[in-house]
Amino acid sequence: MSTRLSRFTASGPEAAPYDGRMLVRVLTAVLVGAVGIVFGALGTLVHSATIGTARLPYGIVLALAALGCLLAGIRLLTDGRLTTASAGLGALVAVGVLSQKSFGGSVLVTDGVAGWTWMGGAVVEALVAVGWPRAASHGNAP
Repeated sequence: MSTRLSRFTASGPEAAPYDGRMLVRVLTAVLVGAVGIVFGALGTLVHSATIGTARLPYGIVLALAALGCLLAGIRLLTDGRLTTASAGLGALVAVGVLSQKSFGGSVLVTDGVAGWTWMGGAVVEALVAVGWPRAASHGNAP
């Protein structure tokens, strides 16, 4: 009996050596989640911006377009849904936290059309990006 502690490994012909893929996936998900937090925070800050006397809401369009492009890009570039879900969850956490009333009583997301559009749009974009089917591979198509 050995006094050394060793980690359990499978043995046999189907046993594969540990190559670190799970660690890479988890670290990638954490990093992409942080990027989602940044996009959610920036979108929350800019969503209520308007231009001109007609008060055209360019901020909400810019915020939703940026978040949508981030989530679609991650979904198209990665194999699984973990990274897309991580980015979407990060963005939704940022939106949720910044939607709360601060200690001084001020709010970043007001109870208006722009605020509800930003919160609802971010949820819908995250759900669509995570639920979107995987693109078919046409590598061997004639």
